[in-house]
Amino acid sequence: MEAIAREIVLQKDYLLNPNLETIYFGGGTPSLLNENELGIIFDSINKSFQIASNAEITLEANPDDINHGNLKLFRKFGINRLSIGLQSFDENSLKWMNRAHTADESKNAVYLAQDAGFDNLSLDLIYGIPSSATKLRHVTNVGRVQNPADVASEVISDSHEIWLQDLQTIIDLKVNHVSAYCLTIEPKTVFGKWQEAKKIPKIDDDFAAIQFEMMLDFFDKNGLEQYEISNFARNEHYSIHNTIYWKQEEYLGVGPSAHSYNLKSRQFNVSNNTKYLKAIAANKIPFEIENLTLSEKTNDLILTSLRTKWGLDLSKITTLNQNWLENSTRVLNKYETEGLILNNEKTIILSQKGKLFADKIAAELFV
Repeated sequence: MEAIAREIVLQKDYLLNPNLETIYFGGGTPSLLNENELGIIFDSINKSFQIASNAEITLEANPDDINHGNLKLFRKFGINRLSIGLQSFDENSLKWMNRAHTADESKNAVYLAQDAGFDNLSLDLIYGIPSSATKLRHVTNVGRVQNPADVASEVISDSHEIWLQDLQTIIDLKVNHVSAYCLTIEPKTVFGKWQEAKKIPKIDDDFAAIQFEMMLDFFDKNGLEQYEISNFARNEHYSIHNTIYWKQEEYLGVGPSAHSYNLKSRQFNVSNNTKYLKAIAANKIPFEIENLTLSEKTNDLILTSLRTKWGLDLSKITTLNQNWLENSTRVLNKYETEGLILNNEKTIILSQKGKLFADKIAAELFV
């Protein structure tokens, strides 16, 4: 905490605008921070920057960390938005993902936060969880199902039903923001090693795509607008902080492995805690810098813009790279004919179907 506070001071001139519109406590488990630790960080921020009166201040929290005491503490420091990592309301799915909290704790965390006055909540969900995670529900059914294929089909159907129940619970809780991510398994993690040893199956892209489309349809019918591929909001309760990333505005990241962007270059801190602490103790910021080429700036703009409801602003990209539109006409025409993009000659927006292929479309439009 002391090193992070010191880095804030060292980085105070990084942003062109010293008036902070957003602050985001993310990564790790910031909901474990106590009053003294939060005080250290906010004291340093207040000495180095101006916090806008209407600033969005978000803190990521695990459901099992949330209680009356720390909710009161968060509000004391001006934190006005919580992002709660629920992942699922299904007990078997939570156990399969090795989550520490239960389904009941997930719901209770939301109720406690709402009772404490947090009306700006974001909940995380994960879809594409293998159907094997729900197989415990069918152990008692196996004896009466003769065909193993029927068992598999029933389990998959049950998985989709569980996903719909998760989505319905979100609506019942009356939250204004949801971030939903497809399950990914990284190499060298526990799940990665299990998958390599064939203890768990690989992610089924078709299975995940069905659940993604189920979610789009369900949220659309229930008033949650998809304003970014993985993010949904009611009544325009968009994440101001994350929208800064998607709209290519400047931001400062502080702490080990944090990334920053100042419109010209990206910089990223060392991810090793010991190296980070030693450098900050010597009043040095342990970062690498990447000066962006025209191609990299163009590709960043394409990738982030296409993920959003606002789409890719053609005037913005042609101002940045005047040859891009001419060079991309064939690809744009192809995807427009296939119904994957909507082109009104001012912006390019992914269609509902196109959202399933966002990364592929962006990659083909890269310089």
